[in-house]
Amino acid sequence: MRILIQGINFSPELTGIGKYTGEMAQWLAGHGHQVRVVTAPPYYPQWQVQDGYSAWRYRKQSLHNLTVWRCPVWVPARPRGLTRILHLASFALSALPVMVRQIVWKPDVVMTVAPPLFCAPAAWLTARLSGARAMLHIQDFEVDAAFSLGLLRSGLFKRLALGFERLMLRRFDQVSTISEAMRARLHAKGLDPARCRVLPNWVDCEVIHPLAEQSPLRAGLRIEQAAIIVLYSGNLGEKQGLETVIAAAAVLERQREFMFVFCGEGSARLRLQQQTRHMSNIRWLPLQPHDDLNGLLNLATIHVLPQRAGAADLVMPSKLTAMLASGRPVIATVAANTEVATLLQGCGECVAPGDARALADMIIHLAGQPALRAAMGQQARQRAVAMFDKSTVLTDLERLLAE
Repeated sequence: MRILIQGINFSPELTGIGKYTGEMAQWLAGHGHQVRVVTAPPYYPQWQVQDGYSAWRYRKQSLHNLTVWRCPVWVPARPRGLTRILHLASFALSALPVMVRQIVWKPDVVMTVAPPLFCAPAAWLTARLSGARAMLHIQDFEVDAAFSLGLLRSGLFKRLALGFERLMLRRFDQVSTISEAMRARLHAKGLDPARCRVLPNWVDCEVIHPLAEQSPLRAGLRIEQAAIIVLYSGNLGEKQGLETVIAAAAVLERQREFMFVFCGEGSARLRLQQQTRHMSNIRWLPLQPHDDLNGLLNLATIHVLPQRAGAADLVMPSKLTAMLASGRPVIATVAANTEVATLLQGCGECVAPGDARALADMIIHLAGQPALRAAMGQQARQRAVAMFDKSTVLTDLERLLAE
């Protein structure tokens, strides 16, 4: 098949949507398909274009048997509601002529990855003019999340944004998303269930696996062997709810057996580091290279997955699959009726979003139950292999594209 993929995030970004779009494209190319990608220069999660790339120039490159076009994009230093919209719109506009040029290539499938939904018109137009099928893959509901989390407030703008979203959803031949709760939201938005599929984010269970011994990172951080390490690894952004984890660390600061480790990059990192500079039970790590990821995840005694209340079921956190594959229990700050809570049954615990005291109490509870932690970790590993293994998920995607 000839497959054209459009999305603002792509390899070599190590986290978030770019990681999954990059791995998907490389897997499809490795299985004999012709794959072209229209994307932006890598900038996430640092919100700064990486060295060797330009924010303002077009660039064509060959990457892992792929043809990749990098299109100009404006990257704000401090992404907020309006600046984030301008950022997404800048890529949608710069990518439009590159997408239209692909018509002569005659792709079989044109797939656009959202966010940003701004890219959907160009992908749909390219598909229709080239005779291809059009597929929209939704990683999170950016419009719903922006208003639920208070990033955008205007009533008129909300009506316009939701109207544009409905229009785009109904134009695509197939719409996929990453969880059952998100598929149910598509149905609620009026989309025919027959045109909706779940394609979850995946984890390479051969790369991420439980270690028999302690992670070598523990010694590098000078953390005692008996310490209980509470790990958050992922985007350090403004909408992750990390303040709850930091508040829980403050509650436990006098209990020397607990150490909190935060790993990643993002727009809130500097602010959070400054806020916690006097706390003795917190360590900060930069984003780790791919080869060190398994050691990082095995550093955890307990993983924490914070979410704000307004984000429930608007997105399935991609970091969760790797947490499960590492064979460690997870504590999530989510309501009991959410899909994350259902997924964690038997392999983790949930506390109310924003409740730092409840999070601290749950950490204390699991810390005192090593047998329970081991059982939860084993169940977590089994669930990751059964539901999120990379080869299984991408084989399902290939089958869907062939259909």
